[in-house]
Amino acid sequence: MTEQNRDKTILRALAGEVLPTPPVWMMRQAGRYLPEYRATRAQAGDFLSLCYNPELAAEVTLQPIRRYGFDAAILFADILLLPQALGVDLWFETGEGPRMTTVTTPAELAALKPRAAIHDTLNPIYETVRILKRELPSETTLIGFAGAPWTVATYMIAGRGTKDQGPAHALKAADRATFAGLIDVLTEATIDYLSAQVEAGAEVVKLFDSWAGSLKGADFEDFAVAPAARIISELKARHPGLPIIAFPREAGEGYIGFAKKTGADCVAIDNSVSADWAAANVQVDGCVQGNLDPRHMVTGGEALVQATREVVKAFSKGPHIFNLGHGITPDADPENVALMIETIRKG
Repeated sequence: MTEQNRDKTILRALAGEVLPTPPVWMMRQAGRYLPEYRATRAQAGDFLSLCYNPELAAEVTLQPIRRYGFDAAILFADILLLPQALGVDLWFETGEGPRMTTVTTPAELAALKPRAAIHDTLNPIYETVRILKRELPSETTLIGFAGAPWTVATYMIAGRGTKDQGPAHALKAADRATFAGLIDVLTEATIDYLSAQVEAGAEVVKLFDSWAGSLKGADFEDFAVAPAARIISELKARHPGLPIIAFPREAGEGYIGFAKKTGADCVAIDNSVSADWAAANVQVDGCVQGNLDPRHMVTGGEALVQATREVVKAFSKGPHIFNLGHGITPDADPENVALMIETIRKG
């Protein structure tokens, strides 16, 4: 590790160092719970316009750093920008979330744009990274990210988010060749997308597999583990020393050995498993990230303080990045975030 990076505690934890105070950031830390975010989003006009405006996307990425002094900033974007770059129509319905044209047939799969074309759409995202690289405090790590192929595919197949990922499971059963082909396309495009983020200045990348938990048995190995391993292997070949965080959300027993199987430097843990269990079964292989229940950001109080201390204590014997078990919710109280950070840093 270079001397320049010694003050970046996230990079130290990802390298396997056990720190007396864990570094901290939050998933969705730039978001609707902050009044300054809501003001900037209103200025942008709509969510996608915000994502594709480098100056405003950089601004909302910086807002929680200014307010709280998190140890990392994560690029403000969305996992569905990649399928849009591949040629899928994407829009957001107010109050309902994303909608997309679907990819469920061999012809629709073949009609996707070649991976080399994705940068035409995604260049504004890379410009956001370049702005952040210039403007972030020297001690703040810049994290890039993408959705994992399975999770992104569930949206592309259903045309929207689904509770049980049923349409994707149905296609997997009925036409495994088309399904596997979509996973392959997304795997290779994700490599190029994350690589471009690193070239623009991202110091760490994170792979979000939000729906990994609905894959069972061999399907988990084939469509959660194998794509992550391919992406991580190629990124590390292109960018030696690049730290990578993987988040196979709600993987349960699948968390065990995930770092070794995929080559990830850190496994992010959701709050469906206890910190004590994750310390015993996952942290033995390296850095873990997590896993405070996001509901504490809404309810606050002494329960938040106690739960935060319990997470810190559970992971104190190994490398740890403090985070929530999932993203902070729009109804969270900004004061509770400040209380969480104070509890972590003051013990």
